[in-house]
Order: sequence, then structure tokens, then C-alpha cells
Amino acid sequence: MSLADEAKAPISRADRFFIGGQWVVPSSDATIDVIDSATEELYFRVAEAQAADISRAVAAAREAFDDGPWPRLTPAERAGYLRAIGAELRLRGEDIGQVWPRESGVLHAFAAYAGAGADATFKRYAAMAGTFPFEEPVKPTAGGQFGMIVREPAGVVGAIIPWNAPMGLISNKVAPALLAGCTVVLKSSPEAPGEGYLIAEAAAAAGLPAGVLNVVTADREVSELLVRDPRVDKITFTGSTAAGRRIASICGERVARCTLELGGKSAAVILDDMDLETAARSLSRAECILSGQVCSSLTRIVVTRSRHDELVEALAGMFSQVRVGDPFDPQSQMGPLAASRQRDRVEGYIARGVADGATLATGGGRPKGMDRGWYVEPTVFGNVDNRSVIAQEEIFGPVLSVIPAADEQDAIRIANDTIYGLNASVFTNDVNRAREVARQLRSGTVGHNAVRNDFGIAFGGFKQSGIGREGGREGLLPFLETKTVILEGRPAGYESTVL
Repeated sequence: MSLADEAKAPISRADRFFIGGQWVVPSSDATIDVIDSATEELYFRVAEAQAADISRAVAAAREAFDDGPWPRLTPAERAGYLRAIGAELRLRGEDIGQVWPRESGVLHAFAAYAGAGADATFKRYAAMAGTFPFEEPVKPTAGGQFGMIVREPAGVVGAIIPWNAPMGLISNKVAPALLAGCTVVLKSSPEAPGEGYLIAEAAAAAGLPAGVLNVVTADREVSELLVRDPRVDKITFTGSTAAGRRIASICGERVARCTLELGGKSAAVILDDMDLETAARSLSRAECILSGQVCSSLTRIVVTRSRHDELVEALAGMFSQVRVGDPFDPQSQMGPLAASRQRDRVEGYIARGVADGATLATGGGRPKGMDRGWYVEPTVFGNVDNRSVIAQEEIFGPVLSVIPAADEQDAIRIANDTIYGLNASVFTNDVNRAREVARQLRSGTVGHNAVRNDFGIAFGGFKQSGIGREGGREGLLPFLETKTVILEGRPAGYESTVL
């Protein structure tokens, strides 16, 4: 498909909300226009939730948790629904592949696998139904004959999703929440609501009980009502650190649980034994994914001063050759940014970098001949002071800052000198040195010779990059409350258990 082809969103009920297992009429006529990031044309229009709609969705989730069967099913029974939802999302893979590039600018070649990825996430959590210790015996230490640790659902979950990678983030919130026995109100981003509708359709097709998953789209002011609602037990949020601070403060007021996956300004530490062409190739390829709109991007490249110029030259040479264009063109290596305001933001940071004295090695403008779409050139800065704005603030675009260091220890110090701690990587041919440096980096994930994120293990950040983890076993725990039960005898099923 090319930009010239007519695009129609593969969504059946964009004028409704999915609440209580039904496609319900909104409380108002308010709508949100979803604009194609590559053409700047209207792609589709969705209903915009108001206060009454958020309240209705929360009420449905509350009723489903308090009075419905969902929390009282066994994990194995809930797992059957997870597998069914995942299978539906796999079948809708090409629909996701059509929606995601237009909403966020990701290449279709990458987006085409999002349905299979969502299916894999739901299957991984379904498999945990048979392995995770939802209930386990323990030996009491302060009286009683038999102890148990029971892990029960946290309750009603408000899941707030950003626009950059909706389906992957939805899956890593909704799948563990459902396995835990929680009910969910999913709040989609105004810029990228399509995937929320697609998972609602998948849940309906899978026969998920009414009210277990509810889906609405709202802007920030109305979304805050979801965070404030006392009927919501837990918030799980992915987005900016600024918004995360606000959500954390509101949750703190009412002692609600929250998991926050926030911003990043992640460092790649290049050790002196690493081939710079190899490192530059790995870094430049990764930064093109989603046009740099990835919280875990390695955008601070720290290298010893003697090798700085060579690395800047290598990065600039590779970035200057990147083919920026139509995300549906197989020849494109990078698509547009998600929105006009996002391009304004990135261009503002580029201007600030130049004004602050960094060396603009390549990029910095808009691709020639591309008059429509929110495109920006892949950009490399050299001689970046780590105290500067472009080294400290999250840009969320294809902009790399190369920072010179005196030596290896100084490079580690620079890498850690940030309010963020989401991701990092060590580039070296020596795996033992990689491990040694990785243990010194204050980051939720540290990779080796590449950008590495693994939601099958755990993903999340240190410092102001967030609270809690998503993915894997660690991603299930935040949706559970731990209960201690102490009995005066052994219950059925534990007669042969040795404590």
C-alpha cells in the first residue's frame, strides 16, 4: 500500500465505547480526529469519553470484580480466555499493521508483527497459570499450625496507554491483570486509539465476561478522573515522567497502587576495545525504529575523548544514508513522527542543541521533497556537554548525542548522571567487562552491544524512569495483593505437605 491509496480504518464501532461487554453510546457528541502521520489527512474519528463515560466504565469494572465470576475463576480458567484473546489479535495482525503506522509513524514492515507479538504475550501469561504460585504453604513463626501465602487480584485496574506502541503496551498490562483476576478500564491515547478498539473486539470475540475489560478514549483532563476514582484500586501507566509524577501524587493521596513506566535518556557506553563502525551500525539501526519515539532508545552515546570524533563520523555517515519516507514503502528505513506537535518538540530540541554549542554532524532539518507528513531527518550531535538540555531531557525523536568522557570510569559516571534509569548498553568484545560495567549502571535494563529490551523477563526503570516492572513474572506481581493465612490445621489438599 502506498500513500496514494485510500485508507480506511479496520475498526467496526469507532463511534462507541466498549463498556460492560457492550458497545455503548457515548454520553456526548464529542469526537477525536486521528490524523495519518504520513499524509496529515484524517484517518478515522473516534468517540471522546467524558466524565460520565469514565464513571460508567469504572462502574462496570467494579461490578464485574465485586459480583461477577472473573476473580473467582481459577487461574487456569482465566488462562483459557487469554489464549482466545491472543489468537484473535494474531488474526487481526494486518489490521494492526495498517493502524499503527498511520497513528504513530512506525514502519509497516515492523508493525505487521504486532498481532503475533500480542498473541505471544497473552500466551506467556496464560502459561503462568500452571507455574506461578498463587497459593503456597509456609511455616508459621508466631503461632498456628499451618501457614499460607495467597496472592489475590489487586482489584479494578485503570490502564493508561501512550501513543507510540499501543498494542505491545496494552498486552503487557491487560494480559497479567486478567490472569491475576483483576478487571480493567483501558484508557487509550487520543493520538492512537485504534489498538484499544481492536483488543475490545478481540475480547468480545473471545467471550470475555461482561465488564472484565472496558475500553474508552479520552484526553488528559478526563483521564485524570480515572486516576482519582476511589473505585479504581490500581493504576498502570506508561508515558512521560511529568505525567507519571502527577499520577503518582494522586495515587499517593488515596494510597492507590500504581505501576509507572516513564521516560528515559538511556546511555550506550562504548569501551575502548569496541569497533566503532560496528557500534555505530547497531545504534543507528535501532534509533530508526519508530523514528526514535521509544522511551528506551540509546540516545546518549558515551565514548572516550580520543575516539569521539571517529564515532561521530561513523554515526553521521550511517544516519545520513537512512531512507526516510512512506512507512508502507518497503524501501523506507524510517517513517514520520506521530504528530505535528511531536515534530515541533524534536525540532525545538535540535535548535537548542545548536544554540548550546553542540556540533551538528548530520540532519537537523526536514527531509527534502517531503512536504506532507511529520518527518524529520535523523540527527547526530557531537561534543555534547552532559549537563546540556539535549543530554538531559528526553527528546523522543531520532536525535543522538555523543558525549566525550575522560576514561571508562568517567563514562560510567556520565551514564549515571541523569534523573532517568530505564535502559543502557555496554559495547565491548569482552563479556566479562560488559558484566562488570553493567552492574555499575543504574538502569532497569542493561544490554550488550545492542539495544536490548525483554518483556519476557522484565522491563522498567530506576530513578524517575518509573516504579515497578512489566513483562514476565515480575510483570504479574504488581496486579496481585499478598495475603497471609494462618490456620490451626492443614486444609484439604495439603495433607502430605512438609513444612
